[in-house]
Amino acid sequence: MEKDKVVVIIGPTAVGKTKLSIELAKKYDGEIISGDSMQIYKGMDIGTAKVTKDEMNGVPHHLIDIKNPNESFSVAEFQELVREKISDITVRGKLPIIVGGTGLYIQSVINDYQFSDAPSDEGFREQLTSRAALEGNEALYSELVKVDPKSAENLHPNNVRRVIRALEIYHCTGKTMDEYQQNQSPELIYNTALIGLTMDREKLYSRINARVDMMMKEGLLAEVKALFDEGLRDCQSIQAIGYKELYEYFNHRVSLEDAVEILKQNSRRYAKRQLTWFRNKMDVNWFDMTEVEDDQQFRKKIVEISTYIEGKLEIKSNT
Repeated sequence: MEKDKVVVIIGPTAVGKTKLSIELAKKYDGEIISGDSMQIYKGMDIGTAKVTKDEMNGVPHHLIDIKNPNESFSVAEFQELVREKISDITVRGKLPIIVGGTGLYIQSVINDYQFSDAPSDEGFREQLTSRAALEGNEALYSELVKVDPKSAENLHPNNVRRVIRALEIYHCTGKTMDEYQQNQSPELIYNTALIGLTMDREKLYSRINARVDMMMKEGLLAEVKALFDEGLRDCQSIQAIGYKELYEYFNHRVSLEDAVEILKQNSRRYAKRQLTWFRNKMDVNWFDMTEVEDDQQFRKKIVEISTYIEGKLEIKSNT
């Protein structure tokens, strides 16, 4: 049976994925599926660089604003939702275009990841749950730091469910979460045009700094304050870059100026991690956006990327 055709656009924060994806969607009668693990949350618009109605330019976007900030969201849930969207968009004769920077989430969709096959030990899980209640969340988190520091780095101590899951994977397999995921099948389940956008590191970092300044001008402080005032604490959503740093300011632990500088620093570090992850884990066709300074250069880049898409997926544009 012929595989469904999917375009995937990945790359670090601030590299230009949104603008490019909308142009390609118009060119190929596509619909965009967000591949960002934080744009799912309502009321978190500025800090997640969520596409605006004007920017959408009439192109349908999916998996944006589907959760409240106090709700959790897993990779397995993302996989299920996106695969449903891909089927729906394809059946309607449109081209699904996944756009985002959350590598594991996107990889779980396009590769043959079987979360239902993940090892489990219900008794061990119950034991950890009891320990968390008796000893506190930090006790389990400290244990995770020892056996799987990489997973611990990406989790908040109070995200007990995910901390327990990482410990359970290690308990059952003797492998860290990352090692276990590497053993998942690399086979692509879609006919995939996988496009990566990259840029000179210094220019990218400069764009990230400028973006943070623009977010602050657009009202990021008020957006985060609204979540803080709602009493949101220890949620998956507020661990997002742009929110956790300003929470430190509202908790009187740092000055606003320092919080903004830390936000810029964390954003730059995240961009570096994104690029490393994509290059190590995914077979990406890279396109350099460094010299794209004006509309003419952008149009030339669109032609370059379109040539790849049309050859890979054997499709033609509608323009």
